[in-house]
Amino acid sequence: MKTLSLKLDDKIFDEAEEITAQLKLARNRYINEAVNIYNLFNKRRLLKKQLTKESKLTAEDSMDILREFEKLADGD
Repeated sequence: MKTLSLKLDDKIFDEAEEITAQLKLARNRYINEAVNIYNLFNKRRLLKKQLTKESKLTAEDSMDILREFEKLADGD
């Protein structure tokens, strides 16, 4: 486990303190879970961006192949 120093805006800290008190959850555990959820969110967002990019490339290739098939069909 890594130790780090963290600076939070006062408002964010106060909200986190209220929530951890209500949940009876250690601040450290709460922050770990929050970062984990944020990591999962960003991984999905990056994957979506990558898949969208690759999908566009595939669509362009598919259209090129379709045009080639149409040329072959027209030549018969």
